[in-house]
Amino acid sequence: MARQNWKGSVLIAPVPPTMVTSAYEEKKNVFTVAWTGVLNTQPPKTYISVRPERYSYELIKNSGEFVINLTTTSMVKNADRCGTYSGRNVDKFKKYSIETIKAQHVSAPILSDSPVALECKVTDVVELGTHHMFIADIVGVSVDEKLLDEKGKLCLQKANLAAYAHGEYFALGKQIGTFGFSVMKKSTKQRLAENKSKSAEKNKKNR
Repeated sequence: MARQNWKGSVLIAPVPPTMVTSAYEEKKNVFTVAWTGVLNTQPPKTYISVRPERYSYELIKNSGEFVINLTTTSMVKNADRCGTYSGRNVDKFKKYSIETIKAQHVSAPILSDSPVALECKVTDVVELGTHHMFIADIVGVSVDEKLLDEKGKLCLQKANLAAYAHGEYFALGKQIGTFGFSVMKKSTKQRLAENKSKSAEKNKKNR
C-alpha cells in the first residue's frame, strides 16, 4: 500500500458535531463543538476545546458550566448554522426556532431535540494554543425515554446520531459489531443474533 507522510495535523475522524449550550447572567448561546470526548469514567469527565474568541467561551469561563447536546441527523442543519454564526450577532435560539428545556444541575439549557444531553461543570481550563480545553465533570445526563427498551437499557442506535469528518456531515451507518464480539463464543453470538431477530420482528408487529 502506497502512503504519503504529512506534517502533524488534526485528522482524527469521525467526530461528533455536538451542540453546546451555555448561559451566564442574562446571556445564553448554542454553538457547535466537534473537539470533545471522554476523559475518565469515575468520576465521569469530559472536555470541550474552544477558541477564546468564540462568544460561548466567555459564557462558559464565567459560569463554569455547559451542556453537551448530542446531535441527530435531523439537527444537522441547525448544528451547521450554530457553528457558522456568532451568538454576539444573532439569537440563534430565536432565529432558528431551537427549543430548550431546563437542566437539572446547571444553568445552561438543554436542547429539546437532543436525545442525550450531558450537564457539565468545569474543573480545569488548559490553554493549549489556538484552543483552550475546558475539562469538566459530567454531573447529570438527560435522556429521551424513547431510547430506552422495556428493561430501561439505553439503545443509542435508535437516536440517528450524526458524525462529522473533515468538513462533511454523515449519518451513522449500520451496526457491524458489539464490544467483545471478536472474542465471543459462537454459541453466544448465535443467541444474540436470535434475540436481535426476535426483537426486530416484535418491533415490526407493533408498528
